[in-house]
Amino acid sequence: MLALRLTLESFRFAWQALKSNLLRTILSLLGVTVGIFAIIAVFTVVDSLESNIRQSMDFLGEKVIYVGKWPWKFEPNQPWWKYFNRPVPTQREFRTIERTLDPNSHMGMAIVANTGGNTLKAGTNSLTDCNLQGVSYEFQQVSKVPIAEGRYFTPQEMDLSRNVAIVGADIAENLFGGGSALGREFTARGRKFTVIGVMKKEGKKLIDTPSNDANCLITFGMFSQIFAINNGSGRSGVTPSIIVKGREDDQNLTNLESELQGALRNIRGLKPREEDNFALNRPEMFGELISKLFSVIGVAGAVIGSFAMLVGGFGIANIMFVSVKERTNIIGIQKSLGAKNYFILFQFLFEAIFLCLIGGAAGIFLVFLITLVPQESLPLFLSAGNVTLGLTVSVVIGILAGIIPAVLASNLDPVIAIRSK
Repeated sequence: MLALRLTLESFRFAWQALKSNLLRTILSLLGVTVGIFAIIAVFTVVDSLESNIRQSMDFLGEKVIYVGKWPWKFEPNQPWWKYFNRPVPTQREFRTIERTLDPNSHMGMAIVANTGGNTLKAGTNSLTDCNLQGVSYEFQQVSKVPIAEGRYFTPQEMDLSRNVAIVGADIAENLFGGGSALGREFTARGRKFTVIGVMKKEGKKLIDTPSNDANCLITFGMFSQIFAINNGSGRSGVTPSIIVKGREDDQNLTNLESELQGALRNIRGLKPREEDNFALNRPEMFGELISKLFSVIGVAGAVIGSFAMLVGGFGIANIMFVSVKERTNIIGIQKSLGAKNYFILFQFLFEAIFLCLIGGAAGIFLVFLITLVPQESLPLFLSAGNVTLGLTVSVVIGILAGIIPAVLASNLDPVIAIRSK
């Protein structure tokens, strides 16, 4: 109890010392404030940038495997024609995989085909450069379809290739104005479609990736009627993609990848010694590249910000040495009245920590104010981890800057200290 009481008393002395020299305290805070602001601002921008880029890649899906002709990452020393001569995935292969793949190895699979640069019309209104995407019923299981109004396709609509569509927010706003788009009709590629659903608005993205705002989902059967689908017999037509959703408990999707590889090799009649003539691509490879890139950027930002923190730390240490010099007489009186060395040490150490904590909190608050500024393309956010990091760095700097002056103060001889002026 005595140690706790003396520690709290040290807190009180440190706080009184800071209040008694308010101008000096404020000036001392500036170095730490600038340093913490620089570090946390860099980390906030990096985290926000990484989050925005990851959101921009959401259209690829999560924990999914794409069956395709071309790999997303080329193997070294492989000739391009090796991939060029590969067959494309077909609807027949999709149906065969759907029948043969173990249902316990995946959460769903879908076949998708899309083409851009389409013009949609409704009355006198039109919208150009829209993306038409033909999907099978299971598409909602492998990719996000954020419907804000209306509903998804029914199995009957898919089987009968009905002229129904789920449109993006930009399409609904431009073709039908401010009213509800549900039940309204529009024309695309000479065909009339009825809107059964409208997707949530995504807004602008930092990088130019496909957005649902200008995307129009239709049944795969209707898409096949409008566009020629590459069925593997030639190189013309739209090439579909087969997407398979993995299970959450399948670490790195190793089981699903093995199942798919075996099924495709069997479907295409590949002999044991023959190489795969297909690619199994996963969006995780982009996530890994993004993580590596931003980890390097984060380290570089931390190094730059640490120089500002170094200046702030030296400033705090200098002020603490001055504070010890000014209060040497008081230290001597306290020690002559029985004050322990750790009581004196804690006084000055807590004072340095207080200075850095207040400065760090001020720097974090400035970063928070910046995040409140509206940013359409890159919204900034201050995470709890960065707040914790800023306060932790402040405490560490306070300890490092205050420990030497505090030790010197605690080891002063009381007789010599009382005689000092």
